[in-house]
Amino acid sequence: MPPPPPLPAGRGRCALSFAAARDRCFSRRFRRAGMRPLAVPLPAGPDPATTVHMWVPGRQPRNPLLLLHGFGASATWQWAPYLRPLIAAGFDPIVPDLVFFGASCTRLPDRSDTFQAFTIKAAMDAIGITKFGLVGVSYGGFVGYRMAAMYPEAVERVAMVCSGVCLEEKDLAEGLFPVKGVDEAAALLVPRRPEEVRRLVRLTFVRPPLIMPSCFLWDYIKVMGSDHMQEKTELLHSLINGRELSSLPKLSQPTLIIWGEQDRVFPMELAHRLNRHLEGNSRMVVIKNAGHAVNLEKPKEVCRSIIEFFKEPAAKASDGEKV
Repeated sequence: MPPPPPLPAGRGRCALSFAAARDRCFSRRFRRAGMRPLAVPLPAGPDPATTVHMWVPGRQPRNPLLLLHGFGASATWQWAPYLRPLIAAGFDPIVPDLVFFGASCTRLPDRSDTFQAFTIKAAMDAIGITKFGLVGVSYGGFVGYRMAAMYPEAVERVAMVCSGVCLEEKDLAEGLFPVKGVDEAAALLVPRRPEEVRRLVRLTFVRPPLIMPSCFLWDYIKVMGSDHMQEKTELLHSLINGRELSSLPKLSQPTLIIWGEQDRVFPMELAHRLNRHLEGNSRMVVIKNAGHAVNLEKPKEVCRSIIEFFKEPAAKASDGEKV
């Protein structure tokens, strides 16, 4: 899909790129936290089919925690607020861009969450990390859940943040979501015009910005959202088409479920559905006054829950709480 058409000269155009400046700012925050960027070729060699871009600690990780982002901007935008608290708590964050986000890409045709899971696991193997905890936000949770199911010997614990892995394709037609089909979901999550970005922000935030100028939204789409639009749409089709709860594996790892109480993208029903599906092997934290973008609206509360979960004894009883 081509990028959005340029605006007529002099109308709604920003002289400077706010999105590009903000992207550089997030990269500097990662560097100041002791992280370094790395491009991992898969397979290793002069002409890899897939490249995974990731931010890794400057030293060999001792307590690695893999952070998987959702749809939207690259990983740095979504995880920057978490770096220093996690590092201060003794964790070593590993922050990749999923395939077709940021600087990660592939020539291969597979668009499944299984392929994403295989690719990220291969990248972790390539940098010498064989065991780790995992946190996945929204789409990153789909990939993380698949990784945990495929590689239980590597993924020790899992935290799922507003990730509707228990959705079924029929849920769209039955009115559980604000969209009625996969095409409409793709149009929502891969916005091409300012009005589509506004709709997405208003759905995902409890308190969205009152003013969202078109020039800033066009700039964001051009800088952060215009790459791989068709491939991202195909990711969503692969994720949702034919999806049934009966085919979702049950995880053996302790699992934390974090949800925004007012999530309208993946309603609370999916959090309870996942909690039931895991049959006592999970605990749920519901964060008040937060929507689907709970990781951005309430980063302190989300980060505190993550730290407590990954530090607690494995045998602690599962329960639920509100924050």
